[in-house]
Amino acid sequence: MNQSMIDIHMQVMWNRLISVVEEQAQTLIRTAFSTSVREAGDLSAGVFDLKGQMLAQAVTGTPGHVNAMAESVAHFINDIGPDNIFEGDVYITNDPWKGTGHLHDITIVTPSFHRGKLVGYFASTAHVVDVGGRGFGPDAREVYEEGLFIPIMKFFERGQVNRTLVEIVKNNVRENDKVVGDLYALAACNETGHRRLVDMLTEFNLDDLGMIGSFILKHSREATLERLRNLPHGSWSYSLDLDGYDEPVKLAAKLTIGADGVVVDFDGTSGMSKFGINVPLVYAKAYACYGIKCVVAPEIPNNAASLAPFDVVAPEGCILNAKRPAPVAVRHVLGHFVPDLVLGALHQALPGQVPAEGASALWNLHMSVRPVADQIGGKGAEILMFNSGGTGARPALDGLNATAFPSGVHTMPIEATENVGPIIVWRKELREGSGGAGAQRGGLGQTIEIAAAEGYSFRFSAMFDRLGHPARGRDGGGAGAAGSVSLDDGTTLRGKGLQFVPEGRKLVLQLPGGGGYGNPAERPAAAVDHDLAQGYITAEQAADYGAAKNSGPKA
Repeated sequence: MNQSMIDIHMQVMWNRLISVVEEQAQTLIRTAFSTSVREAGDLSAGVFDLKGQMLAQAVTGTPGHVNAMAESVAHFINDIGPDNIFEGDVYITNDPWKGTGHLHDITIVTPSFHRGKLVGYFASTAHVVDVGGRGFGPDAREVYEEGLFIPIMKFFERGQVNRTLVEIVKNNVRENDKVVGDLYALAACNETGHRRLVDMLTEFNLDDLGMIGSFILKHSREATLERLRNLPHGSWSYSLDLDGYDEPVKLAAKLTIGADGVVVDFDGTSGMSKFGINVPLVYAKAYACYGIKCVVAPEIPNNAASLAPFDVVAPEGCILNAKRPAPVAVRHVLGHFVPDLVLGALHQALPGQVPAEGASALWNLHMSVRPVADQIGGKGAEILMFNSGGTGARPALDGLNATAFPSGVHTMPIEATENVGPIIVWRKELREGSGGAGAQRGGLGQTIEIAAAEGYSFRFSAMFDRLGHPARGRDGGGAGAAGSVSLDDGTTLRGKGLQFVPEGRKLVLQLPGGGGYGNPAERPAAAVDHDLAQGYITAEQAADYGAAKNSGPKA
């Protein structure tokens, strides 16, 4: 067989391996108990070689989960020990510094054996609805307050479940049926991946993943380095000012591109917060790498080799390199801004290729709903909603409305959310006028109104940003609208922290919009008229576009 035929054969197996991990992820979606997994796709799944290097990931999943999980499997191998790995084992952790950044993400790793020999590992991660402690929110002062911390350990050994662990979990979380159910769903999805891998190895008459793994890693690294060699080389810096918890936070990055790799240095970033908005470096690195790949190598498959040329460093103890026991429950809020931070630096190296700033951080809403008659002991529900603002406008296209970038999770259907507990979503619509003006308009945020059902009230943990620091436009584009949080009687609420919505009142969320791109005077009149007809902009904004056009340069 000549080399070209060998390469084609390898590519077929590579594609097959991607289908294996995609089926792995779909099993998790079909069997998960939490709506964040079933409806929003807040998960990751992948296959790893004997060294713990990720060979392939499922398309379904978030970059924060996938790229952090890419580093976690090596920790599992290390902590369990090579001599303690058996067929039928399943391992578990939610260690924020060895997993994906906070306790609400459970990572499960399963060794895969073929013909009695260890050939690799399957890993998966999912966000569970509750891990005990204070609940999902930023108010804790230490990680110990944030919930149950599961070190790397065995969930199953030689096929036998660790019932002690299951009982500990059941007795430390509020929604134990859903959380324990998700643990088994994670194990089941890895088992699906393992079975499909065995089918593949048998079909192609392979003893292990060595040959195809080497092919994947070699070609992915070469392709990534080729892209880097064709980029401008040098260093560029960018910074973002954000709301923080009780005081503003500065994120800073210096991006250095060379022929052999890219280094992102977070020097100049604010120090750790007293509250749970801190970010373990593994999570900040996951999103920094994603931001780079979006522009530099978007179509190169994501694996250990294509990620290897990207390095991230940060001063120890800064808010993007938080150390244990710092509280990290809502690490996604600042973590989701890291791509905007990196893209801002990349824009200087690659003008005309990078979008404007967007809403970025998900406006996650965790509600604890309880009967008014018995707030302490009454049976209620823990409900988690994912909500998205607008993305930044792109150099040649408008921003996306109410779209989760960079996380990529789906919006949960209202019907699925209301089915979980006694709440009513009275309003959920695009927020008129929230996109930044520009030749390309920023994406719109949303307006959402939620109330507890009759006889109930709820507490909610706010974990929002861009109330005081809206998304900036690029190359002359205007800023997107800032967000706001209030009750329907006009009472202003905070953007972060535990707060109360009494019976009969509605919580009103105004999600931020994305920044515009380019001079608004360059936006075609037909596009402005379309936006006005669709309710995307107000009449005043349409007039502003016309004023900008009239005051712009004459032909």
